[in-house]
Amino acid sequence: MPAPERIPPRGSVSPASQGERTAEATAALLARGELTVVGRIADASNAVLYATVADGDASVPCVYKPVAGERPLWDFPRGTLAAREVAAYEVCRALGWELVPPTVLRDGPFGEGMCQEWIGPAPDAGEPPPSAADELLALVDGDEPGPGWRAVGFAETAPGRTALLVHADDPRLRRLAVLDAVINNADRKGGHLLPLPDGRLYAIDHGVTFHTDDKLRTLLWGWAGEPLPAEALGPLRRLGPALKDGEPLAARLAALLDAAELEALRRRTADLLATGRHPAPGGQWPAIPWPPV
Repeated sequence: MPAPERIPPRGSVSPASQGERTAEATAALLARGELTVVGRIADASNAVLYATVADGDASVPCVYKPVAGERPLWDFPRGTLAAREVAAYEVCRALGWELVPPTVLRDGPFGEGMCQEWIGPAPDAGEPPPSAADELLALVDGDEPGPGWRAVGFAETAPGRTALLVHADDPRLRRLAVLDAVINNADRKGGHLLPLPDGRLYAIDHGVTFHTDDKLRTLLWGWAGEPLPAEALGPLRRLGPALKDGEPLAARLAALLDAAELEALRRRTADLLATGRHPAPGGQWPAIPWPPV
């Protein structure tokens, strides 16, 4: 695949510039509009292209990740990461949460790929990078998190020196932790969190999800083993029936995941409701992704 011009990593985020356009309307525009690649995002392990989609007077900036640019992984089938990103958006919307930007699977200049709304200004706008760590993640001295924070574990910050990695005791993050448990996210890093100035939180990069094995790797272990929040139980109860064969959501997911992965999704949803608790690290895989940010 020819390499478009490289542009810097994603800059700071701000509310989307599309006014009152709904997520559904944005997804429809992403699917039908003309896709124009502007440049390639630097420092991405797979091909990640900054682009625009336009249809008449309507337009939206987006990320385009062509399947042809996916780096093969030993534990995920080749050429499936784009579809998994779309499946994550579908499940998030079914739960009633706007945590994942509108995401579709479509054809583009470099073939079929994932197309997702870009949240924030253009990556070459010259603004300072997002600082999710200041608001949501921190390294602190001592053995206990301070008020309003949850402990994840100890991290080596220098030879012979460790610090406690903590994340905010934030309802937005807790909702995201539930979503990650449902979709079996194997790569929830700090850099995937996009907090907006207006209080919204988006999460990106969901290509390594929906595996049939337990692969949950995340920085959001602060609620491990604790009861699920009441606000998550209703959405999970609604999700279960929507995953049954013959339901519209199940049909859309069947086009994105294989039968075993869809069945594993049903099982994880049922298990979360049965236990009523956040999962804890299983011990079979590293619990925290590397690098963590």
